[in-house]
Amino acid sequence: MKKILILNGPNLNLLHKRDKSIYGDISLKKIEDDCYKLASELALKVELKQSNSEGELVNIIQEAIDDFDGIIINAAAYTHTSVAIRDALEMFHKPKIELHISNIFKREEFRQNSFLSDVVDAVISGLGIDGYTISLLAINNMIEK
Repeated sequence: MKKILILNGPNLNLLHKRDKSIYGDISLKKIEDDCYKLASELALKVELKQSNSEGELVNIIQEAIDDFDGIIINAAAYTHTSVAIRDALEMFHKPKIELHISNIFKREEFRQNSFLSDVVDAVISGLGIDGYTISLLAINNMIEK
C-alpha cells in the first residue's frame, strides 16, 4: 500500500479562524477527514501532520525519506522563507506536490515567490480545500507511473 505524507505548516491548525474571504470557513480537521476518506477509496495510507515549527517540519520530511512514497506539502508562510524546508524536500527523491489553498499569484507580492517550487514535481494553488483531494489524486497517479 502506498504511503503519502500530507504536511501542513504554520497557522493551518487555526485555518477556520483565518481570513474567510481567502481560506473559507473550513477546519483542518475537515480537510483531514476528506483526505482520509479519499485515501481509503484509493487504497492509500495517508498520514497528516501539522506544525508551526520550521525545524519540526524539516525533521518530519527527513524521517519521511525512507517511509513514504510521496509528500504533499502546504508549507504556508514557510513557502516564502524556508531554505531549510526546501533543502529537506530536495533530499526526498519521490513525488512531491506543493499545495496552496489560495492562489498565491493573486496575493501580496512576497507570497508570489516560493522557495519550494523548483524542488517539487507539481504546484497546486488556488483551488481552496479541494486542492488537498486533487493533490491526493495527482500524487497517486504520479507514483503509479
